[in-house]
Amino acid sequence: MTSVGEVHIGLLGLGTVGAGVVKILQSQRAMLEERAGCRLALAAVADTDLTRAREGLDLRALPMTNDAARVLGDPGVHVVIELVGGLEPARTFILRALAAGKHVVTANKALLAHHGAELYEEARRRGVTLAFEAAVAGGIPLIRAVKEGLAANSILSLAGIVNGTCNYILSKMTDEGIDFSLVLKEAQAQGYAEADPTLDIEGMDSAHKLQILVSLAFRTFIDLKDIHTEGIARVTAADIAYARELGYRIKLLAIAKAADGGVEVRVHPTMIPATSPLAAVSGVFNGVFITGDAVGDLMFYGRGAGQMPTASAVWSDALEIARRIAHGIPALALELPSVGPAALPLRPMETIRCCYYLRVMAQDKPGVLSRVAGILGENDISIANVIQKGRGTREAVPVVIVTHEARERDMRAALAKIDRLRDVAGATTMIRVEGGPA
Repeated sequence: MTSVGEVHIGLLGLGTVGAGVVKILQSQRAMLEERAGCRLALAAVADTDLTRAREGLDLRALPMTNDAARVLGDPGVHVVIELVGGLEPARTFILRALAAGKHVVTANKALLAHHGAELYEEARRRGVTLAFEAAVAGGIPLIRAVKEGLAANSILSLAGIVNGTCNYILSKMTDEGIDFSLVLKEAQAQGYAEADPTLDIEGMDSAHKLQILVSLAFRTFIDLKDIHTEGIARVTAADIAYARELGYRIKLLAIAKAADGGVEVRVHPTMIPATSPLAAVSGVFNGVFITGDAVGDLMFYGRGAGQMPTASAVWSDALEIARRIAHGIPALALELPSVGPAALPLRPMETIRCCYYLRVMAQDKPGVLSRVAGILGENDISIANVIQKGRGTREAVPVVIVTHEARERDMRAALAKIDRLRDVAGATTMIRVEGGPA
Protein backbone atom coordinates (compact mmCIF):
# COMPACT_ATOMS: atom_id res chain seq x y z
CA MET A 1 0.00 0.00 0.00
CA THR A 2 1.58 3.27 -1.08
CA SER A 3 1.37 6.35 1.12
CA VAL A 4 -0.42 9.49 -0.09
CA GLY A 5 -0.38 13.11 1.03
CA GLU A 6 -4.11 13.70 0.50
CA VAL A 7 -6.87 11.23 1.26
CA HIS A 8 -10.02 11.55 -0.87
CA ILE A 9 -13.33 10.73 0.79
CA GLY A 10 -16.65 9.99 -0.93
CA LEU A 11 -19.84 10.39 1.11
CA LEU A 12 -23.00 8.43 0.26
CA GLY A 13 -26.04 10.03 1.90
CA LEU A 14 -26.39 13.62 3.08
CA GLY A 15 -29.08 13.00 5.68
CA THR A 16 -28.83 13.96 9.35
CA VAL A 17 -25.58 12.09 10.09
CA GLY A 18 -24.05 12.82 6.66
CA ALA A 19 -24.57 16.54 7.25
CA GLY A 20 -22.90 16.14 10.64
CA VAL A 21 -19.88 14.48 9.03
CA VAL A 22 -19.48 17.43 6.65
CA LYS A 23 -19.92 19.95 9.50
CA ILE A 24 -17.14 18.34 11.55
CA LEU A 25 -14.79 18.39 8.55
CA GLN A 26 -15.57 22.04 7.87
CA SER A 27 -15.25 23.21 11.48
CA GLN A 28 -12.35 20.98 12.62
CA ARG A 29 -10.35 20.42 9.42
CA ALA A 30 -7.00 21.56 10.86
CA MET A 31 -7.30 19.28 13.89
CA LEU A 32 -8.50 16.29 11.83
CA GLU A 33 -5.66 16.67 9.30
CA GLU A 34 -3.08 17.02 12.05
CA ARG A 35 -4.38 13.83 13.69
CA ALA A 36 -4.49 11.94 10.39
CA GLY A 37 -1.08 13.17 9.28
CA CYS A 38 -2.38 14.10 5.82
CA ARG A 39 -4.74 16.43 3.99
CA LEU A 40 -8.40 15.39 3.77
CA ALA A 41 -10.50 16.12 0.70
CA LEU A 42 -14.25 15.56 0.38
CA ALA A 43 -14.19 14.37 -3.23
CA ALA A 44 -17.93 13.78 -3.73
CA VAL A 45 -21.23 13.79 -1.86
CA ALA A 46 -23.95 11.59 -3.38
CA ASP A 47 -27.60 11.98 -2.43
CA THR A 48 -30.89 11.54 -4.25
CA ASP A 49 -32.00 15.02 -3.12
CA LEU A 50 -29.65 17.80 -4.24
CA THR A 51 -31.90 20.75 -3.34
CA ARG A 52 -33.32 20.18 0.16
CA ALA A 53 -31.66 22.64 2.56
CA ARG A 54 -29.38 21.09 5.22
CA GLU A 55 -29.10 23.30 8.26
CA GLY A 56 -25.63 24.78 8.64
CA LEU A 57 -24.40 23.68 5.17
CA ASP A 58 -23.99 25.55 1.89
CA LEU A 59 -24.81 22.89 -0.70
CA ARG A 60 -23.35 25.02 -3.51
CA ALA A 61 -19.94 24.70 -1.89
CA LEU A 62 -20.11 20.87 -1.83
CA PRO A 63 -19.18 18.45 -4.66
CA MET A 64 -22.78 17.14 -4.91
CA THR A 65 -24.00 14.42 -7.26
CA ASN A 66 -27.19 12.35 -7.42
CA ASP A 67 -25.32 9.38 -8.87
CA ALA A 68 -23.64 7.06 -6.32
CA ALA A 69 -21.88 5.27 -9.20
CA ARG A 70 -19.77 8.39 -9.75
CA VAL A 71 -18.36 8.02 -6.24
CA LEU A 72 -17.98 4.24 -6.38
CA GLY A 73 -16.39 4.31 -9.83
CA ASP A 74 -13.93 7.13 -9.14
CA PRO A 75 -10.42 5.62 -8.83
CA GLY A 76 -9.32 8.74 -6.93
CA VAL A 77 -11.67 8.07 -3.97
CA HIS A 78 -9.83 6.18 -1.20
CA VAL A 79 -12.57 5.98 1.45
CA VAL A 80 -16.35 5.66 1.05
CA ILE A 81 -18.58 6.68 3.96
CA GLU A 82 -21.97 4.94 3.60
CA LEU A 83 -24.79 6.75 5.40
CA VAL A 84 -27.68 5.78 3.14
CA GLY A 85 -29.20 3.37 5.67
CA GLY A 86 -31.44 0.36 5.00
CA LEU A 87 -30.45 -2.92 3.36
CA GLU A 88 -30.55 -1.97 -0.33
CA PRO A 89 -29.03 -0.19 -2.18
CA ALA A 90 -26.58 0.20 0.74
CA ARG A 91 -25.40 -3.44 0.51
CA THR A 92 -24.74 -3.14 -3.24
CA PHE A 93 -22.94 0.19 -2.76
CA ILE A 94 -20.62 -1.24 -0.07
CA LEU A 95 -19.86 -4.41 -2.06
CA ARG A 96 -18.99 -2.28 -5.12
CA ALA A 97 -16.76 0.01 -3.05
CA LEU A 98 -14.93 -2.96 -1.50
CA ALA A 99 -14.58 -4.68 -4.90
CA ALA A 100 -12.97 -1.46 -6.21
CA GLY A 101 -10.39 -1.61 -3.40
CA LYS A 102 -11.91 1.27 -1.41
CA HIS A 103 -12.08 1.33 2.37
CA VAL A 104 -15.60 1.73 3.78
CA VAL A 105 -16.98 3.40 6.89
CA THR A 106 -20.65 2.71 7.71
CA ALA A 107 -23.17 3.47 10.45
CA ASN A 108 -25.61 0.88 9.07
CA LYS A 109 -26.40 -1.53 11.92
CA ALA A 110 -29.33 -3.22 10.15
CA LEU A 111 -27.16 -4.03 7.14
CA LEU A 112 -24.31 -5.43 9.28
CA ALA A 113 -26.75 -7.49 11.37
CA HIS A 114 -28.30 -9.02 8.22
CA HIS A 115 -25.30 -9.23 5.88
CA GLY A 116 -22.22 -8.61 8.05
CA ALA A 117 -20.53 -11.97 7.41
CA GLU A 118 -20.72 -11.44 3.62
CA LEU A 119 -19.39 -7.86 3.83
CA TYR A 120 -16.53 -8.71 6.22
CA GLU A 121 -15.49 -11.58 3.94
CA GLU A 122 -15.43 -9.31 0.87
CA ALA A 123 -13.34 -6.70 2.73
CA ARG A 124 -10.94 -9.44 3.83
CA ARG A 125 -10.65 -10.73 0.25
CA ARG A 126 -9.96 -7.26 -1.15
CA GLY A 127 -7.46 -6.31 1.57
CA VAL A 128 -9.41 -3.23 2.69
CA THR A 129 -11.03 -1.99 5.89
CA LEU A 130 -14.73 -2.04 6.72
CA ALA A 131 -15.25 0.06 9.85
CA PHE A 132 -18.49 0.58 11.79
CA GLU A 133 -17.92 2.37 15.10
CA ALA A 134 -21.05 4.48 14.46
CA ALA A 135 -23.31 1.44 14.01
CA VAL A 136 -23.69 0.72 17.74
CA ALA A 137 -24.35 3.20 20.57
CA GLY A 138 -23.87 6.39 18.52
CA GLY A 139 -21.04 8.51 19.88
CA ILE A 140 -19.86 5.99 22.52
CA PRO A 141 -16.54 4.46 21.32
CA LEU A 142 -17.84 0.99 22.14
CA ILE A 143 -16.80 -1.03 19.06
CA ARG A 144 -13.18 0.08 19.38
CA ALA A 145 -13.20 -0.64 23.12
CA VAL A 146 -14.49 -4.20 22.65
CA LYS A 147 -12.28 -4.93 19.64
CA GLU A 148 -9.02 -3.36 20.80
CA GLY A 149 -9.27 -2.12 24.39
CA LEU A 150 -10.50 -5.50 25.65
CA ALA A 151 -8.42 -7.69 23.33
CA ALA A 152 -6.72 -9.39 26.31
CA ASN A 153 -10.05 -10.42 27.84
CA SER A 154 -12.56 -13.17 27.45
CA ILE A 155 -15.84 -11.27 27.63
CA LEU A 156 -18.09 -12.95 30.19
CA SER A 157 -21.21 -10.86 29.70
CA LEU A 158 -22.61 -7.63 28.30
CA ALA A 159 -25.91 -5.93 28.99
CA GLY A 160 -26.89 -2.70 27.33
CA ILE A 161 -29.51 -0.04 26.83
CA VAL A 162 -28.78 0.53 23.13
CA ASN A 163 -32.02 2.09 21.87
CA GLY A 164 -32.66 5.69 22.92
CA THR A 165 -36.30 5.71 21.81
CA CYS A 166 -37.26 2.81 24.10
CA ASN A 167 -35.22 4.21 26.96
CA TYR A 168 -36.87 7.62 26.58
CA ILE A 169 -40.34 6.02 26.65
CA LEU A 170 -39.62 3.80 29.66
CA SER A 171 -37.91 6.68 31.54
CA LYS A 172 -40.93 8.92 30.93
CA MET A 173 -43.34 6.16 32.01
CA THR A 174 -41.26 5.66 35.18
CA ASP A 175 -40.96 9.36 36.06
CA GLU A 176 -44.55 10.38 35.28
CA GLY A 177 -46.60 7.20 35.64
CA ILE A 178 -48.06 7.58 32.12
CA ASP A 179 -49.07 4.64 29.92
CA PHE A 180 -47.01 3.49 26.94
CA SER A 181 -49.31 4.71 24.13
CA LEU A 182 -49.43 8.29 25.45
CA VAL A 183 -45.66 8.49 25.91
CA LEU A 184 -45.08 7.08 22.41
CA LYS A 185 -47.26 9.82 20.88
CA GLU A 186 -45.33 12.46 22.81
CA ALA A 187 -41.98 10.94 21.77
CA GLN A 188 -43.07 11.04 18.12
CA ALA A 189 -44.17 14.68 18.44
CA GLN A 190 -40.75 15.59 19.88
CA GLY A 191 -38.81 13.66 17.25
CA TYR A 192 -37.46 11.02 19.69
CA ALA A 193 -39.51 8.32 17.96
CA GLU A 194 -40.00 7.67 14.24
CA ALA A 195 -43.40 8.06 12.55
CA ASP A 196 -43.21 4.26 12.20
CA PRO A 197 -41.49 3.25 15.46
CA THR A 198 -41.82 -0.53 14.96
CA LEU A 199 -38.07 -1.30 14.63
CA ASP A 200 -37.39 0.51 17.89
CA ILE A 201 -40.29 -0.43 20.14
CA GLU A 202 -40.40 -4.09 19.01
CA GLY A 203 -36.74 -4.46 19.99
CA MET A 204 -35.39 -5.13 16.48
CA ASP A 205 -33.00 -2.15 16.46
CA SER A 206 -31.54 -3.39 19.76
CA ALA A 207 -31.23 -6.91 18.29
CA HIS A 208 -29.31 -5.54 15.28
CA LYS A 209 -26.81 -3.83 17.59
CA LEU A 210 -26.56 -6.87 19.87
CA GLN A 211 -25.80 -9.12 16.89
CA ILE A 212 -22.86 -6.87 15.98
CA LEU A 213 -21.57 -6.71 19.57
CA VAL A 214 -21.79 -10.51 19.94
CA SER A 215 -19.76 -11.02 16.74
CA LEU A 216 -16.96 -8.96 18.32
CA ALA A 217 -17.25 -9.88 22.00
CA PHE A 218 -17.79 -13.62 21.56
CA ARG A 219 -16.27 -14.16 18.08
CA THR A 220 -19.39 -15.90 16.84
CA PHE A 221 -22.06 -15.01 14.27
CA ILE A 222 -25.62 -15.39 15.56
CA ASP A 223 -28.41 -15.30 12.99
CA LEU A 224 -30.69 -12.33 13.67
CA LYS A 225 -33.77 -14.55 13.61
CA ASP A 226 -32.30 -16.67 16.43
CA ILE A 227 -32.01 -13.72 18.84
CA HIS A 228 -34.95 -13.86 21.25
CA THR A 229 -36.48 -10.39 20.83
CA GLU A 230 -39.32 -8.75 22.75
CA GLY A 231 -40.30 -5.08 22.66
CA ILE A 232 -41.74 -2.68 25.22
CA ALA A 233 -45.32 -2.23 23.97
CA ARG A 234 -46.77 -4.52 26.66
CA VAL A 235 -45.00 -2.85 29.60
CA THR A 236 -47.67 -1.07 31.66
CA ALA A 237 -47.57 1.81 34.12
CA ALA A 238 -48.76 -0.72 36.75
CA ASP A 239 -45.73 -2.99 36.18
CA ILE A 240 -43.40 0.01 36.42
CA ALA A 241 -45.03 1.02 39.72
CA TYR A 242 -44.71 -2.51 41.15
CA ALA A 243 -41.09 -2.65 39.99
CA ARG A 244 -40.40 0.57 41.89
CA GLU A 245 -42.08 -0.83 45.02
CA LEU A 246 -39.87 -3.92 44.78
CA GLY A 247 -36.72 -1.81 44.29
CA TYR A 248 -36.34 -2.30 40.52
CA ARG A 249 -36.45 -0.29 37.30
CA ILE A 250 -37.65 -1.66 33.94
CA LYS A 251 -35.27 -1.19 30.97
CA LEU A 252 -35.14 -2.71 27.49
CA LEU A 253 -31.86 -4.61 27.68
CA ALA A 254 -29.75 -6.30 25.03
CA ILE A 255 -28.05 -9.16 26.90
CA ALA A 256 -25.30 -11.62 25.94
CA LYS A 257 -23.67 -14.01 28.42
CA ALA A 258 -21.22 -16.86 28.14
CA ALA A 259 -22.65 -19.70 30.23
CA ASP A 260 -22.54 -23.52 30.25
CA GLY A 261 -20.35 -23.76 27.14
CA GLY A 262 -22.62 -21.53 25.05
CA VAL A 263 -23.71 -17.93 24.67
CA GLU A 264 -27.19 -16.65 25.48
CA VAL A 265 -28.30 -13.71 23.33
CA ARG A 266 -31.59 -11.92 24.03
CA VAL A 267 -33.44 -8.58 23.93
CA HIS A 268 -36.41 -7.96 26.24
CA PRO A 269 -37.81 -5.67 28.94
CA THR A 270 -35.84 -6.42 32.08
CA MET A 271 -36.14 -5.50 35.74
CA ILE A 272 -32.82 -4.42 37.22
CA PRO A 273 -32.07 -3.21 40.75
CA ALA A 274 -32.66 0.56 41.11
CA THR A 275 -29.13 0.79 42.53
CA SER A 276 -27.44 -0.67 39.43
CA PRO A 277 -25.55 1.72 37.12
CA LEU A 278 -27.79 0.90 34.14
CA ALA A 279 -30.90 1.90 36.11
CA ALA A 280 -29.59 5.48 36.17
CA VAL A 281 -29.33 5.68 32.36
CA SER A 282 -32.37 7.73 31.42
CA GLY A 283 -33.91 9.59 28.49
CA VAL A 284 -32.33 9.07 25.07
CA PHE A 285 -28.95 8.07 26.54
CA ASN A 286 -27.37 4.65 26.04
CA GLY A 287 -25.41 2.61 28.56
CA VAL A 288 -23.56 -0.69 28.14
CA PHE A 289 -22.19 -2.77 31.02
CA ILE A 290 -19.44 -5.25 30.09
CA THR A 291 -17.64 -7.81 32.26
CA GLY A 292 -14.26 -9.19 31.14
CA ASP A 293 -12.34 -11.96 32.87
CA ALA A 294 -9.26 -9.77 33.43
CA VAL A 295 -10.65 -6.23 33.55
CA GLY A 296 -13.78 -6.90 35.61
CA ASP A 297 -16.79 -4.60 35.21
CA LEU A 298 -16.86 -1.68 32.76
CA MET A 299 -19.61 0.83 32.03
CA PHE A 300 -19.96 2.84 28.81
CA TYR A 301 -22.40 5.77 28.82
CA GLY A 302 -23.29 8.49 26.35
CA ARG A 303 -25.48 9.65 23.51
CA GLY A 304 -26.55 6.67 21.44
CA ALA A 305 -27.87 8.65 18.49
CA GLY A 306 -28.08 12.15 17.07
CA GLN A 307 -26.29 14.04 14.34
CA MET A 308 -23.03 15.08 15.99
CA PRO A 309 -22.42 12.09 18.33
CA THR A 310 -22.86 9.65 15.42
CA ALA A 311 -20.77 11.83 13.06
CA SER A 312 -18.06 11.85 15.77
CA ALA A 313 -17.98 8.03 15.62
CA VAL A 314 -17.87 8.08 11.79
CA TRP A 315 -14.82 10.35 11.91
CA SER A 316 -13.05 8.13 14.46
CA ASP A 317 -13.08 5.40 11.79
CA ALA A 318 -12.38 7.68 8.83
CA LEU A 319 -9.34 9.23 10.57
CA GLU A 320 -7.90 5.85 11.49
CA ILE A 321 -8.18 4.74 7.85
CA ALA A 322 -6.79 8.05 6.51
CA ARG A 323 -3.81 7.76 8.87
CA ARG A 324 -3.01 4.31 7.50
CA ILE A 325 -3.40 5.37 3.87
CA ALA A 326 -1.19 8.41 4.50
CA HIS A 327 1.55 6.24 6.00
CA GLY A 328 1.28 3.23 3.69
CA ILE A 329 0.00 0.83 6.36
CA PRO A 330 -2.07 -2.00 4.84
CA ALA A 331 -5.45 -3.08 6.18
CA LEU A 332 -5.29 -6.17 8.40
CA ALA A 333 -7.79 -8.98 7.84
CA LEU A 334 -7.40 -9.72 11.57
CA GLU A 335 -9.28 -6.55 12.42
CA LEU A 336 -12.52 -7.67 10.80
CA PRO A 337 -15.06 -9.68 12.82
CA SER A 338 -14.60 -13.39 12.33
CA VAL A 339 -15.67 -16.65 13.92
CA GLY A 340 -13.05 -17.56 16.51
CA PRO A 341 -11.50 -21.01 16.96
CA ALA A 342 -13.52 -21.43 20.18
CA ALA A 343 -16.79 -19.86 18.95
CA LEU A 344 -19.61 -20.52 21.40
CA PRO A 345 -22.87 -22.08 20.20
CA LEU A 346 -26.10 -20.19 20.86
CA ARG A 347 -27.93 -21.44 23.95
CA PRO A 348 -31.63 -22.03 23.31
CA MET A 349 -33.83 -19.49 25.09
CA GLU A 350 -35.65 -22.19 27.08
CA THR A 351 -32.39 -23.18 28.82
CA ILE A 352 -31.51 -19.75 30.23
CA ARG A 353 -31.82 -19.11 33.97
CA CYS A 354 -32.90 -15.87 35.66
CA CYS A 355 -35.34 -14.52 38.22
CA TYR A 356 -38.85 -13.59 37.12
CA TYR A 357 -41.51 -11.00 37.94
CA LEU A 358 -45.08 -12.23 37.51
CA ARG A 359 -48.31 -10.24 37.71
CA VAL A 360 -51.22 -12.68 37.97
CA MET A 361 -54.73 -11.19 37.70
CA ALA A 362 -56.69 -13.46 40.07
CA GLN A 363 -60.09 -13.54 41.73
CA ASP A 364 -59.82 -12.45 45.36
CA LYS A 365 -60.72 -15.83 46.85
CA PRO A 366 -59.08 -18.01 49.48
CA GLY A 367 -56.68 -20.58 48.08
CA VAL A 368 -55.89 -18.90 44.72
CA LEU A 369 -52.39 -17.79 45.76
CA SER A 370 -51.62 -21.24 47.16
CA ARG A 371 -52.69 -22.88 43.87
CA VAL A 372 -50.44 -20.48 41.92
CA ALA A 373 -47.55 -21.15 44.34
CA GLY A 374 -48.20 -24.89 44.03
CA ILE A 375 -47.88 -24.79 40.22
CA LEU A 376 -44.64 -22.82 40.52
CA GLY A 377 -43.30 -25.33 43.04
CA GLU A 378 -44.18 -28.30 40.80
CA ASN A 379 -42.00 -26.66 38.14
CA ASP A 380 -38.96 -26.12 40.44
CA ILE A 381 -39.68 -22.40 40.88
CA SER A 382 -39.48 -20.89 44.35
CA ILE A 383 -40.98 -17.54 45.39
CA ALA A 384 -38.79 -14.73 46.74
CA ASN A 385 -41.41 -11.99 47.21
CA VAL A 386 -45.19 -11.46 46.96
CA ILE A 387 -47.33 -8.31 46.84
CA GLN A 388 -51.11 -8.76 46.99
CA LYS A 389 -53.41 -5.75 46.72
CA GLY A 390 -57.10 -4.90 46.52
CA ARG A 391 -58.56 -7.20 49.17
CA GLY A 392 -62.33 -7.47 49.46
CA THR A 393 -63.29 -6.82 45.84
CA ARG A 394 -65.24 -9.02 43.44
CA GLU A 395 -63.00 -8.12 40.51
CA ALA A 396 -59.68 -9.74 39.61
CA VAL A 397 -56.82 -8.25 41.64
CA PRO A 398 -53.11 -8.29 40.87
CA VAL A 399 -50.93 -10.82 42.67
CA VAL A 400 -47.33 -9.80 42.10
CA ILE A 401 -44.63 -12.44 42.56
CA VAL A 402 -40.85 -12.29 42.20
CA THR A 403 -39.20 -15.71 41.93
CA HIS A 404 -35.76 -16.97 42.73
CA GLU A 405 -33.63 -18.01 39.75
CA ALA A 406 -35.46 -20.51 37.54
CA ARG A 407 -35.20 -22.02 34.09
CA GLU A 408 -37.13 -20.41 31.23
CA ARG A 409 -38.59 -23.75 30.10
CA ASP A 410 -40.00 -24.38 33.59
CA MET A 411 -41.40 -20.86 33.82
CA ARG A 412 -43.21 -21.19 30.48
CA ALA A 413 -44.71 -24.52 31.55
CA ALA A 414 -45.85 -23.02 34.87
CA LEU A 415 -47.41 -19.96 33.18
CA ALA A 416 -49.39 -22.15 30.78
CA LYS A 417 -50.93 -23.95 33.79
CA ILE A 418 -51.49 -20.78 35.86
CA ASP A 419 -53.31 -19.08 32.98
CA ARG A 420 -55.67 -22.08 32.72
CA LEU A 421 -56.81 -21.73 36.35
CA ARG A 422 -60.50 -20.87 36.59
CA ASP A 423 -59.85 -17.98 39.01
CA VAL A 424 -57.15 -16.34 36.84
CA ALA A 425 -58.39 -13.65 34.46
CA GLY A 426 -56.30 -13.19 31.31
CA ALA A 427 -52.66 -13.94 30.55
CA THR A 428 -50.10 -13.46 33.31
CA THR A 429 -47.53 -10.70 32.75
CA MET A 430 -43.95 -11.99 32.96
CA ILE A 431 -40.81 -9.83 33.01
CA ARG A 432 -37.32 -11.24 33.47
CA VAL A 433 -35.18 -9.95 36.33
CA GLU A 434 -31.40 -9.48 36.11
CA GLY A 435 -28.76 -8.25 38.52
CA GLY A 436 -29.77 -10.09 41.68
CA PRO A 437 -32.02 -8.99 44.54
CA ALA A 438 -33.03 -5.34 44.73
